[in-house]
Amino acid sequence: MDEEFNPAHKYENVRMELDGTVASIIFSRTHALNALDRATATEFLLCCQEAARNQSIRALVLKAEGRAFGVGGDLASLRLDSVKAAAALIQPMHDAVRLLSSMDAPVIASLHGYVAGGSLSLALACDLAVAADNTCFNLAYTNVGASGDVGSSWNLPRLVGLRNALEIALLSENFDAATALRLGMINRIVPAANLGHETMTLAKRLASGPTLAFGRMKRLMRDSYSHDFASHLDAESFNFCESVATADFQEAVDAFFAKRAPVFQGR
Repeated sequence: MDEEFNPAHKYENVRMELDGTVASIIFSRTHALNALDRATATEFLLCCQEAARNQSIRALVLKAEGRAFGVGGDLASLRLDSVKAAAALIQPMHDAVRLLSSMDAPVIASLHGYVAGGSLSLALACDLAVAADNTCFNLAYTNVGASGDVGSSWNLPRLVGLRNALEIALLSENFDAATALRLGMINRIVPAANLGHETMTLAKRLASGPTLAFGRMKRLMRDSYSHDFASHLDAESFNFCESVATADFQEAVDAFFAKRAPVFQGR
């Protein structure tokens, strides 16, 4: 990427806002139901890069304006020179989800309306997901003769199991938030009117936690699929010993013996 994030610049389709130690990356391409084109993907990556650089951010929320979290890739932008256009769209989205998975700060998807294709794949790549009760999901790729991207074929079977993942992917049917919750694709369902408040309450709770420990826990769980048991025990030992060397661990121990709540600083 030869572009750099400029917080003073008003991006056309995506922006980042800060509320204390919580950052929100907001899709605002509302006229297209937040469909992902190259410009949107590039702006999203720039916001993710800034979030990853900003050490004061201790929780990150992905959300959207308008009637949908997002309907996936913009088919109009993929219609001409589709191979080149697809590669130009996928690269920044993949770079972005790599960053999100590597961040210490927990990443929360706040979902409403329609969530399909690459937008659903992005939600699956987050650490936690809260959905409004009016949310409709569809992986959708096979409906347009395509396979998955943005990590969907990696994340979905790990969340719901292989058979459920294949049904969701091959049939590409709409399903509601209750089904997504039952399958483990989301963590919570809330009334649509309360989505913003409930998501921010969760984000602020996480932002007040031991951020470095959160990051180590995230990576241990993601890496567990590629480790054998013995090597994973070694990884747990290493990360635990690194954790007890932090100021947050010392604060938690001091608070325990003082019979008070710990005040974590994320360091």
